[in-house]
Amino acid sequence: MSRARNLADLLDASGDVVSGALDNVPPSNDASALTTGTLPVERVPYVGRRNLIINGAMQVAQRGTSKTATSSGTYLLDRFSCYSGNYGTYGYTVSQSSDAPSGFSNSLKYNFDDADPTPSTEHSIYYSFEGQDLQHLKKGTASAENVTLSFWVKASLAGTYIAELMDSDNSNRHINKSYTISSANTWEYKTITFAGDTTGTLDNDNTASINIAFWLAAATGNTSGTLQTSWGELSQANRAVGQTNLGATANNAFYITGVQLEVGSVATPFEHRSYGEELALCQRYFERVGGDANYAQIGMGATRTTSQTYFNVSFKHRKRAAPSVSYASGIIVSDRYTYDQAVSGLEDVNASRDGLHARFTHTSVGTERRPHHVTSSSTGVGYMDFDSEL
Repeated sequence: MSRARNLADLLDASGDVVSGALDNVPPSNDASALTTGTLPVERVPYVGRRNLIINGAMQVAQRGTSKTATSSGTYLLDRFSCYSGNYGTYGYTVSQSSDAPSGFSNSLKYNFDDADPTPSTEHSIYYSFEGQDLQHLKKGTASAENVTLSFWVKASLAGTYIAELMDSDNSNRHINKSYTISSANTWEYKTITFAGDTTGTLDNDNTASINIAFWLAAATGNTSGTLQTSWGELSQANRAVGQTNLGATANNAFYITGVQLEVGSVATPFEHRSYGEELALCQRYFERVGGDANYAQIGMGATRTTSQTYFNVSFKHRKRAAPSVSYASGIIVSDRYTYDQAVSGLEDVNASRDGLHARFTHTSVGTERRPHHVTSSSTGVGYMDFDSEL
């Protein structure tokens, strides 16, 4: 408050907060405080860091804006993975779409490239959390917190869909809730509250603990039981009972954005963060270096022999764990004076949470012990990926 006030000025005769008495509460016709001492949700002054989800507005897509699946699990938009056990037979494409509801610029689009009329496996979108980021949920105690999931969704088929929380620290305990998409091809806002789980504490570490799954299609083995609407031991038959088969027709699609998970039983407005902040949070889990400009800097090093360049890369942000390392064709080593030489192999890889020391091989060029830049090509082709996703 801007100045000290007497209690009599804040409360009316019934003990309710007087309308306008609190400077930091938005105006409201409802002047009462609940008997528990909490204010109506529309009068709560929202503070930051409510949303446990990173990249919920689907702004960051370091890997690119479209990818057709080449494996069962596919990352494209940062922090969200897409899954299909039948990707080889029933393909799907993930993309960053500009189709989004008011207040958002992007969404994640999952497109069924082929019809899967009788799925033998799940099709889903996943998000995973580190256990050390969820200790305040007090899972496994009598004080376990409820959490509320909210999101905007649009799909080619109206019907029943399933959202799931799964605890990978405790033998995949899970809880599943259904929601209804009322109209096809229409953006709709959904909120789902999950009860706190009084069984099974979460590991306080940097490995996966809780996973969210948005189901798009399910096999008979996931739909033949009774939907697991309270926390319990893993039962495959209870995971997606009633799930609509969005993959029944080729080119059916599912769009999602504005994903928020927060403590409590009430969904608050989406917590928008700047692109720069979201990118920095994402780079704990994945970072692409190079490929965004001609001669984009990747690392610095020197030739050991005329066909080997040892080099270092410093990450922009410390990784969750030592990352896997890969590179795309086009990277060159160069003295930026007499030659640009394409690399042909990556060896002696030593990755830490903070950077990389490794060796590129290439056709013999120049002289030994000569300083080298490691960059994208003169046309901006070539990059390195550092993946520490859960």
